[in-house]
Amino acid sequence: MSSLMVNDYMDFNSLKSLLSVLNITDGNLASHLKSLEKANYISYEKEFVGRKPNTKYAATKAGKEAFTKHIKAIEQLLK
Repeated sequence: MSSLMVNDYMDFNSLKSLLSVLNITDGNLASHLKSLEKANYISYEKEFVGRKPNTKYAATKAGKEAFTKHIKAIEQLLK
């Protein structure tokens, strides 16, 4: 979610590459993205780049607000 806060959007492969240090699988990433989508924290857009499908994800207003609230709560715990 943090990467979507600082980028207008990211595609699936970019997110997977960013999370590669966690050895995340396609299925695991897709599952997490689906959960964020169901919570209305992210939106997605499917398109084709050449002949290949490409899905782009973006944080919604609700997602940005929830993430900001989450970060503020963590900061309060650390104080």
